Amino acid sequence: MTGMRPVAEIMFSDFFAVCWDYLANEMPKMRYMTGGQVTIPLVVRTANGGGLGFGAQHSQAVENWTLTIPGLKIVAPSNPADVVGLMASAVRSEDPVVFFEHKGLFASKGEPAPEGHLVPLGQAAIARPGTDITVVALAATVPMALAAADRLAADGVSAEVIDLRCLVPLDMATVLASVGKTSRLLIVEENPYQGGWGGTVASIVADEGFELLDAPVRRVAAACVPLPFADALERQVIPTIDSVTTALRALLDY
Repeated sequence: MTGMRPVAEIMFSDFFAVCWDYLANEMPKMRYMTGGQVTIPLVVRTANGGGLGFGAQHSQAVENWTLTIPGLKIVAPSNPADVVGLMASAVRSEDPVVFFEHKGLFASKGEPAPEGHLVPLGQAAIARPGTDITVVALAATVPMALAAADRLAADGVSAEVIDLRCLVPLDMATVLASVGKTSRLLIVEENPYQGGWGGTVASIVADEGFELLDAPVRRVAAACVPLPFADALERQVIPTIDSVTTALRALLDY
């Protein structure tokens, strides 16, 4: 509030519960409550998501927690260049930004960001163009969706994969344009199915693009249970390449 632009780190996103009053009641409301006299250009960076066997208290994907709070911007990159470009935009934002970095992507490789790289908040990316079915994904589900699309390509199916990059602002224009081309939509999210961000995307498509669809909107999401510690059990709970591929084939056959 005094002019600095801090980047705070919370090691695991699960620990948002410990500082929820700041995230839910203080940061996102101050600009509104002061009529714009005070801004909160604060970035909260955190490690998010499962797949590494860290157990129920250290493996949650909690983007949906923050999505319930008006006033927060929500960013979740899927590749190294986007981490750089989106963070640069987040630091420049006059509003608080929650920046989710998926733990399962920390060791991934990708093209380096060019000098001065900036990725605008709220601008989705078409990670893979296609014509037969649209897959909307975020963070670690993006490479998962791309791998599933590769499997379908072997059968002559062209899947378009959209990397949302941000939940707030949410680029539904890109999603609707893709659905207008493919007429089928699969949403892949690591949040639990109950209350997940995919429900919001599906609702907007139903409201604004129902006539574009030739099949129901489908979602692949985590089960509504605490995440198991054992690898074999964790794979039964969160989305996998196999579960995404199966869902894509079923939707194509509808």
